[in-house]
Amino acid sequence: MADFKVHQRDGEGVSVIDLKGYLDAHTAPDLENAFQKLLNDRKFNIVVNCRELTYISSAGLGVFMAFIEDVRKNKGDIKLSNMSPKVYNVFDLLGFPILYEIFKDEQEAVVRFRAQLKP
Repeated sequence: MADFKVHQRDGEGVSVIDLKGYLDAHTAPDLENAFQKLLNDRKFNIVVNCRELTYISSAGLGVFMAFIEDVRKNKGDIKLSNMSPKVYNVFDLLGFPILYEIFKDEQEAVVRFRAQLKP
């Protein structure tokens, strides 16, 4: 089975999920659990840092689609950052750049959230 790790860290008003390794049908439940925990904790401003994500399958992409509606219903969003060209190509092929903001750097995504949080 492929190695995959999910790590969550929280900043001011923004939660970051770091992904590492292979996100596929076997490991997708780990990401589902991380998103569900954030929703349960009422944390809806989420940045997913893909710096160490080496592979994503359709099952992995499905996790993002499964949670985006609930996140946005609660006036939050999921922003993606730090994708390798290989991983970005998978997201791009399926039209994710139309549905999600994708940033080169995690800090850019966090700054975007903070700008949106200001009155």
